[in-house]
Amino acid sequence: MREKASRDLAYYQSLHAQVERYNQAYHQDDAPVVSDFVYDALFSELQELERLHPDWRQGSSITDQVGAPIRATFSPISHHVPMLSLANGFSEKDIERFLERMAQFLGVSDPNTLALMGEPKLDGLALSLRYQNGTLVEAATRGDGQVGENVTANLLTLPNVPQRLSGHAWPDFLEVRGEVIMPKKGFEQLNQALSDAGQKVFANPRNAAAGSLRQLNSEITAMRPLKFYAYGVGASEGLDFKTHRELLERLEHFGFELTGLHALVHGLSGCLTFFKKIGALRETLPFEIDGVVYKLNLLADQVRLGVLSRTPRWAIAHKFPAEEAETLLESVEFQVGRTGTITPVACLKPVLVGGVSVRHATLHNQDEIARKGVMIGDVVTVRRAGDVIPEVCAVVVEKRPLQVMPIVFPKTCPSCGAALMMREGEVAIRCPSAWYCHAQKIERLWHFASRDAFHMEGIGRKQIEQWVSLGLLSKPADFFKLTVETLIPLDRMGAKSASNVVNSIASRKTIPLAKGLYALGIREVGVATSESLAQHFGSLEALMLASCEDLQGIEDVGPVVAQQVSAFFQDPEMQALIEDLYSQGVRWRVPERTAGDVRVFEGLQFVLTGTLTGFSREEAKARILERSGRVGQSVSSKTNVVVAGEDPGSKLNKAKALGVSVWSEAEFLKALV
Repeated sequence: MREKASRDLAYYQSLHAQVERYNQAYHQDDAPVVSDFVYDALFSELQELERLHPDWRQGSSITDQVGAPIRATFSPISHHVPMLSLANGFSEKDIERFLERMAQFLGVSDPNTLALMGEPKLDGLALSLRYQNGTLVEAATRGDGQVGENVTANLLTLPNVPQRLSGHAWPDFLEVRGEVIMPKKGFEQLNQALSDAGQKVFANPRNAAAGSLRQLNSEITAMRPLKFYAYGVGASEGLDFKTHRELLERLEHFGFELTGLHALVHGLSGCLTFFKKIGALRETLPFEIDGVVYKLNLLADQVRLGVLSRTPRWAIAHKFPAEEAETLLESVEFQVGRTGTITPVACLKPVLVGGVSVRHATLHNQDEIARKGVMIGDVVTVRRAGDVIPEVCAVVVEKRPLQVMPIVFPKTCPSCGAALMMREGEVAIRCPSAWYCHAQKIERLWHFASRDAFHMEGIGRKQIEQWVSLGLLSKPADFFKLTVETLIPLDRMGAKSASNVVNSIASRKTIPLAKGLYALGIREVGVATSESLAQHFGSLEALMLASCEDLQGIEDVGPVVAQQVSAFFQDPEMQALIEDLYSQGVRWRVPERTAGDVRVFEGLQFVLTGTLTGFSREEAKARILERSGRVGQSVSSKTNVVVAGEDPGSKLNKAKALGVSVWSEAEFLKALV
């Protein structure tokens, strides 16, 4: 039993890291690696495990997080009212429970008497537009729900966004919430133009919309076919209405475009009828949707219900089923990932799924293959849901032919020939060769040069593959040995391109410690964990000397991650890799600390609420982290201090109710000295 519990905990920690990676790929990189359906399923599984085993959580969890931190290339904007996510419902039973919970909370005897607004769930990028005296002054992405990216200059290029409100009786201050989308037709035309120009195309309209709006050059955004649809309001002053329906009517009066597909519904039957109606229209709509949203109509009841850490209690997204198709599984290939994980990939008879020809789909691992009973030659159901990597979700057993073959995992690495291994408590089969495995070498070098690591601009995967094949690149330090003279003779390079690449690499010799740690590719260590390690230890040298016990003293670092980090730095090969980087002049810049920093906030968890006049929300978080404190998103019994700025929200009331210490901005400043 103890062994099983240990395996279960290891699975939970692995799942948490996996969901964290997928969340970053979707929200920060605009490049999802799994479908919404798969992500939602994994996220729900993670939530259920945390509900059953609350002691497994190491402080904050990805299940508490909204969106992802903003990119450093955009200036931050704090939302006056947080931009939350929505809880998901996948079945009629989920929607029935949602209505029953609201009715019970509100003291309503019959859930079917509840009035809700049904709206299509647009598949785009959520935005908040800020108007002062009727004039658009700022626009921000959702970001992490508290702080978003300033995309005002880009948003001003959208023709259907009112730069000044129309109608009359404007509020003095208004935050309009909505979604930027790229219509289907515009998406097809953009991808065709990119393809013709030899550039990378977008995976789907959502990625295209997000990538187009998050451009550093607003002229590029202006050329992209984007539209903004409003669906709600954040903070406002002088705006008076009682229902969500009135809110939408007022937004339309002010000049905002709505989808025109919203409707007032009552109870479960009304919700399900609306869901079926919108589902039937889905293919004919000019934009992508992935479900519908139900919102309680009475705003006073919305306030009574309140919000959880990341979702409101008064709204839910009813997601459409993933798009599926049947086809033949002809063979299986085995791919080698960055950390050596061997992933089985189904080679399929080409089939159209969601309008896209699918030839390959993931089979995840051997446990999943066994659980689903998949064999070569089977007719299988493939799910795509409009996203990037399809998956084999089931075998159509009644169509199984007489001649099928079991899927047999290789004993040796398909790339380097090394004997494969599987550690106790893991389901993954791995190649142990690390840098000596050609496939892992490519993935590791690509990871090292990626944006969240050393961010070597102008270097793509194909170039890395070419340099490795020519013997120019083998370990990370080799990037810094490349010269203009070496690169000029290569295909598609030339003197100017070679000079740009070498200069770009040279400019990255000194980077923040957190990015350097992430670049090393330590298993289970993502962007967030790298930041925590950097803030706690302050230097690479201190981290390399840390024991497993030292590492587990950090929030968000459990026993599995601690073991991976400790083993990495004890490995002579990894020590040599770091030494090689040092010999090329690479340095990890330590987190900035003030002269008076003596870990004064160690052991304290803070929550920020309201607007701080002396710093942005991100600056305040940085000051707390510099002094070894932690920052949470919601107030709980684990919160030690709430820092309240101007116009604090409900967090202040909750802090008082729980007896949590509340500091003014002046008190916070005094503590920083």
